[in-house]
Amino acid sequence: MPITEYLERNRKLYGDEVALVELNPEQPDTCRTTWKEYSLIQPAVNAPYRREITWRVFDEKANRCANLLLSRGVGRGDKVAILMMNCLEWLPIYFGILKAGAIAVPFNFRYSTDEIQYCLDLAEVDVLLFGPEFIGRLEPIADGTTGFPKAILHKHRALMHAALVEQKHHGTSREDCFLCIPPLYHTGAKMHWFGSLVAGSRAVLLRGTKPEYIFSAVSREHCTIVWLLVPWAQDILDALDSGSLRMEDYDIGQWRLMHIGAQPVPPSLVRHWMEYFPHHQYDTNYGLSESIGPGCVHLGVENVRKVGAIGVAGYGWEVRIVDDEGNPVKQGEAGELCVRGDGVMVCYYRNPEATREVLTEDGWLKTGDVAREDEEGFIYLIDRKKDVIVSGGENLYPVQIEDFLRRFDKIHDVAVIGLPDSRLGEIAGAVISIKEGMTCTEEEILEFCKGMPKYKRPRKIIFADVPRNPTGKIEKPLLRKTYGEEFLVAYENNK
Repeated sequence: MPITEYLERNRKLYGDEVALVELNPEQPDTCRTTWKEYSLIQPAVNAPYRREITWRVFDEKANRCANLLLSRGVGRGDKVAILMMNCLEWLPIYFGILKAGAIAVPFNFRYSTDEIQYCLDLAEVDVLLFGPEFIGRLEPIADGTTGFPKAILHKHRALMHAALVEQKHHGTSREDCFLCIPPLYHTGAKMHWFGSLVAGSRAVLLRGTKPEYIFSAVSREHCTIVWLLVPWAQDILDALDSGSLRMEDYDIGQWRLMHIGAQPVPPSLVRHWMEYFPHHQYDTNYGLSESIGPGCVHLGVENVRKVGAIGVAGYGWEVRIVDDEGNPVKQGEAGELCVRGDGVMVCYYRNPEATREVLTEDGWLKTGDVAREDEEGFIYLIDRKKDVIVSGGENLYPVQIEDFLRRFDKIHDVAVIGLPDSRLGEIAGAVISIKEGMTCTEEEILEFCKGMPKYKRPRKIIFADVPRNPTGKIEKPLLRKTYGEEFLVAYENNK
């Protein structure tokens, strides 16, 4: 069954009900209704940045898109790329592409001109659908280049699997309203929304990540499920701690579930969250684009006592942890996490060598993540294999060091990377962002780090912003390039 049949079912059953709402608090307000007036509990007129469509209109827009593509000769197996910001039209266009029998190829809206050209060539795109804000980037299309993401091919079976997994994990019902903030080109955002598609329930697309925007959307749109990334959750907690965000200004009692994915979640963040929201259900989801997004491993709302674990095998998934030879490791030992299920990709498009590196003949996907399993069967993510720091013969796992540092109340964000060292080969360097309005010294950080085993302590402290991509993941390659090169020079000079 193609995923488009859910949309057609919702049109028949719930045609006049709202399917999608778009909110853009950063769009100029021509009706003199401020975002604050909209967001507070007191009634306010609708602001111009709010739009909505019903399930019937959603399906009509998808059909129009499909017919347009078909009239241009686009059909089964052709590739149609989407280069758009989050908006009310994004999902109808995506479904229109699928209805035409074509393959949807979502593009990161942060791509530069040469990245767009590279991906167009790699995916052999036949048609590119884009928003007007991208005209400037498309006019001077340059040569293709290297070092960009691989194209991943999924079947409708994987999309259906992802939809059922999301609905099962979070019990999405017709009464729920899902607040979607991450970019829709990202697999995780779409697949989490697929739970609303299965349930036939409403969803809100919010453009903007400020804490007051999130609380306002939850309050005014009566959102019950919110998927946050770590930095957004941390920003909310910082705002609540400072008093710049006050819970009593918002009607958020219906908010039942907060879940986080896309990256390791610091246990201290979740514990702090539960202090403010003791009645919230909490879940964390693990996944990757190769496994059709989140859900192959998840904690489960009933297992909040195991905060720190990424969870157990998701609905319809198998997991195992293996050594470098592919043999299962003993319980408690570290190894590479592998997953298997209907959500595993077909291949990296036009890259059989890379496909063979991660897909086994019997269907297991190697995730590239180092993990361990405890005595109850819960899986803990240790780090990315490629991010492990080998210092003086010891393996250091940056995520563990980052989790420890985040307990320091002056730290807003932190990233740990390996830096070249003439004696130890590599040392751990901590790039630290301090909370707004606070000051902190290197000596304070080093003193706090005495709570860690000596060999794990960062040898270099760098006070700077921690760059994250649109899905909230730390951009460690950028950090290694930025700070690793200057240390490499010092390393070479000390030889």
